[in-house]
Amino acid sequence: MASTNGETDQVLVEERSCGRIFMLNRPKQLNALSAVMVSRLLELFLSCAEDSSVKFIIVKGQGRAFCAGGDVAAVVHDINRGNWKSGADYFRKEFTMNYVIATYIKPQVSILNGIVMGGGAGVSVHGRFRIATEKSLFAMPETALGLFPDIGASYFLSRLPGFFGEYVGLTGARLDGAEMLACGLATHFVQSESLPLLEEALVRAASSDPVVISSIIEQFSHAPNLKKNSAYHRLDVINKCFSRRTVEDIFEALERVSADKKDDWISSTIQSLKKASPMSLKISLRSIREGRLQGIGKCLVREFRMVCHVMLGEVSKDFVEGCRAILLDKDRNPKWAPSKLESISDEMVDRYFSKVDDADWEDLKLPVSSRLPAYAMAKL
Repeated sequence: MASTNGETDQVLVEERSCGRIFMLNRPKQLNALSAVMVSRLLELFLSCAEDSSVKFIIVKGQGRAFCAGGDVAAVVHDINRGNWKSGADYFRKEFTMNYVIATYIKPQVSILNGIVMGGGAGVSVHGRFRIATEKSLFAMPETALGLFPDIGASYFLSRLPGFFGEYVGLTGARLDGAEMLACGLATHFVQSESLPLLEEALVRAASSDPVVISSIIEQFSHAPNLKKNSAYHRLDVINKCFSRRTVEDIFEALERVSADKKDDWISSTIQSLKKASPMSLKISLRSIREGRLQGIGKCLVREFRMVCHVMLGEVSKDFVEGCRAILLDKDRNPKWAPSKLESISDEMVDRYFSKVDDADWEDLKLPVSSRLPAYAMAKL
């Protein structure tokens, strides 16, 4: 049965035998995660973990998006009213939800049949099974908003093949379902027309065994061919350029490749980086690099410090400016400050990784569980 109740209509819950289906339900907003949705999802995941009758979770989105990200426009509204701590509360709860999903004791199957961006990746990529389709569109577009890939992205981007994660995280590059499968963001690829049959098969099996669930999904899966112009075909160039130590070095490496031969993909990659917030590029690169050596918990704790400094705006107010230009006024012409990479000192970047100097502020404290499966333990 489907449960509906006032604000909880933003997340619909369907009870199917031993499974629960969570439907993100703000289709007009491309299922962007409101504070209500984050609270509701966290509550649902925690309650289902304790409910022995629930064997598995399916998460999907209503309409043409799985989830286009967090509702950052609402966060910016709070910042502009002088209430950055309301935004901090939102991210605290969201990052806690990301951690619960990453360490979840029961299998989660995320059906990514549409747009998956930012916070939408946080609801899905940390889970056990991620099903892409021919309609999937993935991106982490935060550097164009004056933010950085958060929601634990420094953990999963840093674990993509080679330096593909740096490329995706810094440029905001869009990936289709075939690319998501190739790089590991998705675990399976299923044609969208087969999704109802897949759901029925999972419900009939009523199993919590990941091996059983995987074998069912594989019956509906196939490996699609990458498009001829896929960025994943450029992994050698990406590794050569995005492995460099600094953002400036990455630019220099890309421009050197571009000088050797005319290449539209290289040109568009350089342009994407030039449009991004210089401060966002700097803190994003360092975050992904640190994430390579950290478990999911430490990544989220660090990212929470970073996002609080972003909202405080003491070093740069690029987040507010980026949201104004891209989401609110939509002139797509942000005025970044600092406007150049060379204007950003190491000390400025360091600030984002330090504790917030505020008596009422606390580091992110993540829930402790003694029943973590081996799959989750490996992430710690």
